[in-house]
Amino acid sequence: MNRPLLLRVALVAAVVFAVTMALLPKPPHLPIDQFGDKFQHMLAFATMSLLAALAYPTARLSRIGERFSFLGALIEVLQSIPSLHRDCDIRDWIADTLAITVVLLIVWAVRRQRGARLN
Repeated sequence: MNRPLLLRVALVAAVVFAVTMALLPKPPHLPIDQFGDKFQHMLAFATMSLLAALAYPTARLSRIGERFSFLGALIEVLQSIPSLHRDCDIRDWIADTLAITVVLLIVWAVRRQRGARLN
């Protein structure tokens, strides 16, 4: 399996895992639970953003950020469904968007530095 395909498969798996965990009424306990809910959000969205940037190296980073920020907002809206027994919290979406932004800024800086070295 070539690298871009492997990265895309990993990206899909990460998105499915994150959305599933976010929408389960009683998600299983994970070792990272000790770090808190915001850490889990930031880790998930940072991972997905990095995988997307690596899997789609020609995609505009702003578009990746926009799409994942929207996904974070959508998850929060869906968590307001009473039968899920989850909490809708705008601070979770802010944490998601912050993690996305930091990762994509790092990717941008690395790409810029590599481009400068090639010239």
